[in-house]
Amino acid sequence: MSDSDNVLEIKELKKRFWLVELERALELRFGQIVRPVDAVRNVSMTVQRGQVFGFLGPNGAGKTTTIKMCMDLIRPSSGSIKLFGKSPGDLEVKARVGYLPEHPYFYDYLKPQEILDLFARIFGLSRKERKQRIDMLLDRVGLTHARNRALRKFSKGMLQRLGVAQALINDPDLLVMDEPLSGLDPVGRKEIRDIIIEERDRGKTVLLCSHILNDIEHLCDRVAIIREGVVVKEGALGELLSRENRKTEILVGNMDASLKKQYIDKGIEVVDLGGVCRLVLDTGHVAEVIKDLVAAGCLLNQVQSHRDSLEALFLREAVGKEVTHA
Repeated sequence: MSDSDNVLEIKELKKRFWLVELERALELRFGQIVRPVDAVRNVSMTVQRGQVFGFLGPNGAGKTTTIKMCMDLIRPSSGSIKLFGKSPGDLEVKARVGYLPEHPYFYDYLKPQEILDLFARIFGLSRKERKQRIDMLLDRVGLTHARNRALRKFSKGMLQRLGVAQALINDPDLLVMDEPLSGLDPVGRKEIRDIIIEERDRGKTVLLCSHILNDIEHLCDRVAIIREGVVVKEGALGELLSRENRKTEILVGNMDASLKKQYIDKGIEVVDLGGVCRLVLDTGHVAEVIKDLVAAGCLLNQVQSHRDSLEALFLREAVGKEVTHA
């Protein structure tokens, strides 16, 4: 295996599907009309060893398609994927990966320990190893009490916990989780977040997709944001958020009406708070505005940068929507 720090390397990945428009074909009364759909148009990103990497994007952006290509479930139209320096189809690579799909499916009439035993056998664990690993994982995901209960009696959250357990059955070096917090109550979310942090602390790597941005912000070291099949932003989360400090708030006293109007006409947000005005403006114009305020005899009470939240960054990059500061 490669000693590289890059666990996953994706370069210029593309996936085109061909859809058959049967209704349109019937209307025109000839053949089948086929049209191309580019689910993934240009994805390049690198996931390094020991990171929790957040892969973010709105529904239909291409996240799950990209993950399925990384898991060798579907083949790319072009581009390259390297897992531990090798092809995703390599059997040694597959043995080092744990995967939780967005909608895990299990046989309704089996029990948790039977499902986990099946997956453990696939990975070649001995009988003794299987028992130890199953007991430990059921306890870790909070399902020991339900180990002999048929899965058809499980809630969605319990099935999600079982999905996490099966993804960990082979003690993977890379854990790929597509919406792992879906269907969980607050206690369950906290427990799965703790598991992700524990895996990272053990030197494991986690690739995580989630729409729960608050959890992403607390868990992830790096993120990539995908929009319409293209990665539009990638980097260390702290750097991306600090880099996006585009607004500054100034609290000003003794500001007359004509000066307020002057700034409003320039596109600066001015809010009268009763004796004090709040100005919100682009950070690049702060020095100039402060100089003008001082010259006008205004009192500067506070100057504070607005640090973007991950939600604001996500909405701007993935949806193209600005967030107005309250």
